[in-house]
Amino acid sequence: MAYRYLFGPVYSRRFGVSLGVDLSPDKKSCNFDCLYCELGAAKPTDKIKNPPPPEDILTELKDFLASNKKPDVITITANGEPTLYPYLDRLIDEINKIKGDTKTLILTNSSTIDDKKVQQTLQKFDYVKLSLDAISPDVFKKVDRPLNGVDISSILNGIEEFSKIYRGKLLIEVLVVRFVNDSLEEMEKIAQFLSGIKPYRIDLGTVDRPPAYRVFPADDETLYELARVFEKYDLPVNVVERKYQYTPDFDLTEEDILNTLKKRPLTEEDVETLFSFRSKMILQKLEKEGKIKKKKLNGKNFFVGV
Repeated sequence: MAYRYLFGPVYSRRFGVSLGVDLSPDKKSCNFDCLYCELGAAKPTDKIKNPPPPEDILTELKDFLASNKKPDVITITANGEPTLYPYLDRLIDEINKIKGDTKTLILTNSSTIDDKKVQQTLQKFDYVKLSLDAISPDVFKKVDRPLNGVDISSILNGIEEFSKIYRGKLLIEVLVVRFVNDSLEEMEKIAQFLSGIKPYRIDLGTVDRPPAYRVFPADDETLYELARVFEKYDLPVNVVERKYQYTPDFDLTEEDILNTLKKRPLTEEDVETLFSFRSKMILQKLEKEGKIKKKKLNGKNFFVGV
């Protein structure tokens, strides 16, 4: 079965083997236009055009789970922001009925977290990962480039409210862009705020995949220096590094590979870790045919869709 809404599995630096569920397959639909976005630049929007029916997504998911090794997590994301998907509540209810031991995870930019209905839906996930790249309004606008009307004060209020009612594992991701939000002062503001939230974990990372705009990653020394700011507040901070623990060898078709690389570029190490021998041969064929190409970032070769 060819999948339109599923992609991967990919190896997540934080969650293990992750099967992605894309809620906006036709085009990027996000109310941010982050400098570092791996999906490319796009004008911010507050809607997903032609959102797929939950039933179609569930048909693909059931097929995958019945015929493959179970992933560690089913990751609800989008070619943009997943909480803009109008049927998210119904979808997670149905996924929870079929997921078995696999965990559910949603990756959100936090933009709608002040919405009470969104908060109710997110409570149904095992893991909720909220992005928080800045506290200062000017830095927030510079790094995340939000849609007009999305302001950091509403996001902070929403995170505080949600943290009081959520019973799963709440994770915060801080993505550091060199020369933009990498100051000790900005990290101090974020750490002070999160000290009242007490998240399960804070993932501190930097630009890791080809970004939408010409921006640069922070070096390891800077990341560890910034991590010490969070440690001062006794917060569980993790400097994100790429680690591989096992090789599941997923067997992907040509269409699966093209669909995955369109949504998430993979390093040579990703491919070596995740792909079966047959899938690697298909990848080589696609590269020779010019359907995919290699792109270098920060010393790493990425396979990307053309």
